[in-house]
Amino acid sequence: MVLTACAAVVVALVAVALFVPLPFTIMYPGITANTLGSFDGQRVITITGHPLRTVDGELRMVTIAATPPQESVSVESAIRAWWNPAQAVVPRDAVYPAGQSVAQVTATNEQEMEDSQDSATTAALDYLKLSPSQVKVTINLADVGGPSAGLLFTLGIIDELNGNGTGRTGAAGDLTNGSIVAGTGEIDAAGNVSQVGGVALKTKAAARDGATVFLVPRAECSDAEAGLPKDLRLVPVSTLTDAVNALNALQTGAGTVPSC
Repeated sequence: MVLTACAAVVVALVAVALFVPLPFTIMYPGITANTLGSFDGQRVITITGHPLRTVDGELRMVTIAATPPQESVSVESAIRAWWNPAQAVVPRDAVYPAGQSVAQVTATNEQEMEDSQDSATTAALDYLKLSPSQVKVTINLADVGGPSAGLLFTLGIIDELNGNGTGRTGAAGDLTNGSIVAGTGEIDAAGNVSQVGGVALKTKAAARDGATVFLVPRAECSDAEAGLPKDLRLVPVSTLTDAVNALNALQTGAGTVPSC
């Protein structure tokens, strides 16, 4: 009787433990958006003051998603996510910093997104030697925060204004050569690309949405290689010039395409 009672208590405690909330968040591949197209019915990049090209390919920025702050993570769900290569279990504070409200976290992410858009515009126009007083760029991407789309915004602006520099429209003159290219990376106004995190999940989002090439900050090569989807080619970059040169080399076969 005693052993039976003890066993029952142990089973009950284990059952309860499986559903006790943990201070963790589960992250997984999020949405992607073509910076050369529309998202939620609105153009992602709108440019005025300069002739635009007709583009055929796609330049997809990628995101990662996380369990909402009000949603608890149990031992059971954490264990399932731990063994799922398309998910990651991280400390809750890594996504929702302690002492900050959800509204504060959202405001920070929105400010980082706005700053990345400004840097992307400056980097693109400087690269093309165009004056911001003549060319106006507006970027809209609702409900997406953080700085990691900067590189893909910059490339989108360049592709619509100049493409690969041949002056031709359509796939022959696109940076993408008419294919689907995805990537991630924060960019500053000088065109330097820095790491952003979560690349192992972002590559899965990119492959899911049809990308065959993924631009990744060079410092995150090893992370991006972890569980890399089949047929997705990693191209590491450190600067905007690296990215443009690599895309041109991919479509022309001239020059060297960097690899991790």
